[in-house]
Amino acid sequence: MTESFRRSGEYETPQGNEPQSAYPQQHVASSPVNPEWPPPPAYEPPTVQQPAYQEPAQTPQTQAPQAQPAATATLFAEPSADPAAPAHQRKKRAKGPFALLAAVAVVAAAIGGGTAYGIQELTNSDSAVTSSSTSTNVVASSAKGTVSGVAAAVSPSIVEINATSNSGSSTGSGVIITSDGEIITNNHVIAGASAVKVSTSDGRTYTAKVVGTDSKKDLALIKLENASGLKTATLGDSAGVRVGDQVVAIGSPEGLTGTVTSGIVSALNRDVTVATEESQGQQQQQQGGGSGGGWPFEFGGQQFNGDTGTSTTTYKALQTDASLNPGNSGGALIDMNGNIIGINSAMYSATSSSSDAGSAGLGFAIPINTVKSDLATLRSGSTS
Repeated sequence: MTESFRRSGEYETPQGNEPQSAYPQQHVASSPVNPEWPPPPAYEPPTVQQPAYQEPAQTPQTQAPQAQPAATATLFAEPSADPAAPAHQRKKRAKGPFALLAAVAVVAAAIGGGTAYGIQELTNSDSAVTSSSTSTNVVASSAKGTVSGVAAAVSPSIVEINATSNSGSSTGSGVIITSDGEIITNNHVIAGASAVKVSTSDGRTYTAKVVGTDSKKDLALIKLENASGLKTATLGDSAGVRVGDQVVAIGSPEGLTGTVTSGIVSALNRDVTVATEESQGQQQQQQGGGSGGGWPFEFGGQQFNGDTGTSTTTYKALQTDASLNPGNSGGALIDMNGNIIGINSAMYSATSSSSDAGSAGLGFAIPINTVKSDLATLRSGSTS
């Protein structure tokens, strides 16, 4: 035998022909197969991915097929456009773009949720611990929803008012609304006063003049002389207040400047009746800042804490269980964001005796929206 072994699957012919592979290939012309070297079984293409075109099996009598440019083009065409591809492959390929779109949609949804959370976090909603009355957040972020945080933020805007008249003196509270010294308080705090002195939380003392009064709403506006750079309070929106909202009260009960108490809003729209006479202020007299009687008011046809007299007015009030005592008049009722939602104006005491007077958890405040609607009238100098 004249053939010599070269490598697996190849052999040499005595005529000097080119080496032949053991695997079937395309032939330019047919040639006999040496029976001593039978061809191996046909090669099976991978089942994971098959080309769109398969060559037909070669036989010695078969001519070489022509080039198939169309098959190459088919590989880059839309998968569903190849009728030669098996049905299950067409279905699998067709899912590709839709799966990609679905993945993009999921990512977009995740980003959208994160953005909503970020906006929600940046806008300080805190609905679990704050009042719904306003979105303005006066309290430092590190003290959100705490009484101490509210007190630290708002106390510099609350003042003590000492009004002197021919009958004596009385002590109340007020809320700074402009940096140059405009202050909101109750009418009954300054009614009939010949002189008004105001002390700020940092101990400074100012003389004030009465700008305007509205006895029907028990409101008054006073203005400090030669004041500037004062810390102003933020007026909220009492229309959004709900029963159960947490609140803080700041004032000067019994002359104790800057006293802070807390509680909740107990009820809305209470019809509270108070006196409109100048003598009203004298019924809460506190000689030298000492003890005195309670605020006279009427509710449900009954009079409390003294005689309201013959001239009275009725307004809608917020009811709170935050402790209020004589001297809290004109002070602030504040939501947990640090916004003023009411001006404290009346309280119920179990006795009118000055020695036994004290808070029973039934206090009333003029809604801040009533105050805001009356500001223009007060600033005009009205003394109704």
